[in-house]
Amino acid sequence: MSTEKDLPASPPTHPWVDRYLEHLIVAKGLSEHSLDAYSTDITSFLIFLNSHDGRLESVTDDTLFLYLMHLRARGLASRSLARHLSALRGFFAFAADEAWLPGSPAALIENPKLPRLLPDVLSREDVARLLAAPDTAKPKGYRDRTMLELLYAAGLRVSELVGLTLGDFDAQAGLLRVFGKGAKERLTPIHDLAREFLSTYIATVRGAFHPREQFLFLNRSGKGLSRQTVWKDIKHYALAAGVPQRISPHSLRHSFATHLLEGGADLRTVQMLLGHADISATEIYTHVQAGRLLAVHRAHHPRSGPAGGTGSDEPRQS
Repeated sequence: MSTEKDLPASPPTHPWVDRYLEHLIVAKGLSEHSLDAYSTDITSFLIFLNSHDGRLESVTDDTLFLYLMHLRARGLASRSLARHLSALRGFFAFAADEAWLPGSPAALIENPKLPRLLPDVLSREDVARLLAAPDTAKPKGYRDRTMLELLYAAGLRVSELVGLTLGDFDAQAGLLRVFGKGAKERLTPIHDLAREFLSTYIATVRGAFHPREQFLFLNRSGKGLSRQTVWKDIKHYALAAGVPQRISPHSLRHSFATHLLEGGADLRTVQMLLGHADISATEIYTHVQAGRLLAVHRAHHPRSGPAGGTGSDEPRQS
């Protein structure tokens, strides 16, 4: 459940919030989508304050605790509560840094406990069926097949995919320059098949969309695609391919990471390829690595045979 639908026609504003959102654009380089999310969450808190005759200048940790209880009573899950608290924690830390407040009232509030959810991962067979679903005889189908190949070949976020430009592809080296969260840049290798699809798309297919912008992937108007359009196409192809499980915008990204670990890649390498700033974000995939390590241990440890090895040092009976 979201609080967005409860925003009034003219939601409350505050100069501190305006300054903070400007800071997120200039200093942090947040995308428009991320900025909207921060703005919505902080505005939701302002609405709560107004309804309780409160002021930002006098917010305490008790105020924030009551707000979280208010959200919980409205049915928000722990993950949504954590998102709201994260937005407020960043805002109040900024307010404290600017000396508008003596300290952040959110500093000592703990995050709600989040369930350790495993990501939705497609099998290799499901990935193959999904990638083969677009009709590559048509420009749109070839474009879509190329996008699906890149999502799986490089573990891209959908937002990173639609942000790619012609100058971000080094065909000779087989590298993509990707701008991730916070405009952080990384170089990501792609395999030969994905490189061939992308090279052919640029050389012979992209022109059919009558380009008006430098984005790699274009709509029929020659402009860059939206994340929503790509997501709708993925769901369409998943249905056409008969992929049975629930698909999310990150399904191919999760599958990329999981299949790399299953193939023997180490967690640190996967972290770099995914563009995670902190390895803790990558550790959600450790269930895969743990299973692989267990299999290696059972296959190679001398005491892991059917009878615990061939040694004669059996446990003594007392």
